[in-house]
Amino acid sequence: MNDTRRTRAVLGVLLLVSLAMITVDYRGGDDSPLSALRGFGEAIFGPIEHGATAVVRPVAGAVHTFTGAPGAHRRISTLERENQRLRQQLRTGQIDRKRADQLSRLLGTSGLGGYRIVPAEVISSGQGLEDTVSLDVGGSNGVKANMTVLSGDGLVGRVTRVGPSTSTVMLATDAASSIGGRLESSDEIGIVQGGGRRGGSALKFQLLDSTVAMQPGQRIVSFGSQGDRPYVPGVPIGTVTRIERTPGSLTRTAQVRPFVRFTALDVVGVVVTAPKRNPRDSVLPPSPSTSPPAPPPAPPRRPPPSQAGTSARPKSRPAPATTSRG
Repeated sequence: MNDTRRTRAVLGVLLLVSLAMITVDYRGGDDSPLSALRGFGEAIFGPIEHGATAVVRPVAGAVHTFTGAPGAHRRISTLERENQRLRQQLRTGQIDRKRADQLSRLLGTSGLGGYRIVPAEVISSGQGLEDTVSLDVGGSNGVKANMTVLSGDGLVGRVTRVGPSTSTVMLATDAASSIGGRLESSDEIGIVQGGGRRGGSALKFQLLDSTVAMQPGQRIVSFGSQGDRPYVPGVPIGTVTRIERTPGSLTRTAQVRPFVRFTALDVVGVVVTAPKRNPRDSVLPPSPSTSPPAPPPAPPRRPPPSQAGTSARPKSRPAPATTSRG
């Protein structure tokens, strides 16, 4: 008991002394008589305080990192989803613009030729030995077998199989494809055959009359089938690129570059009603070799009236006056 009372008394005295010293030091400011003691305390306990701070700061930072990590991950995930959504919207917008352009050209081609069409989209490409594609239209849309299929650029092929909502098209590039063709601005006809390759020069044209001249740059349109099945007339097919030398043959053969890019088919049209009259060459685009007539030469510029009739001769000087001597 005595030790406890003595300890409490000592602690009370020390507390009073400490309060008195703090009061004196605070009121004295920089001139406090205890400034030397304060400096001594800072010199002793300062390094200990810095060491404790150096130990505690990384721990506190790690705790903050762990506590803030879920929020940071959520923000990063949100930004990634937003970027993906924006990229998808950009791709969708570009595809929509591309399809709108293809549909516009398709409607222009069908309008020029007088073809009544059912627009369609290519939904898959045939696998195997056949060059075929599948469309998203079928019997419920009025599509039947042996109907012509075209795009805004020209002839694509013909319908071979029809389902309720889909159909299959044999492309003009298929090895089994055979299309009646006609040379532009003439009545010379022949057979356009597929080479079995969608890319490059995949078509051949056999002109039935071997005596008829044929040269690169001539263009070919569909001649038309009996009853307009499977091919309607006047659809652009391609351009002659090279004439093959076949001595002794009854026909002349040429390599043909198709107007249609068969590796990039998207929007096409199935011709459900043939034109009332043969459009012949009206669906072909303007020939690249056709150039507008040259303007008449400009008349020569006449000199201004102030300069008309003038010559480059120097002006004559007056003769010197003569005097007579008496």
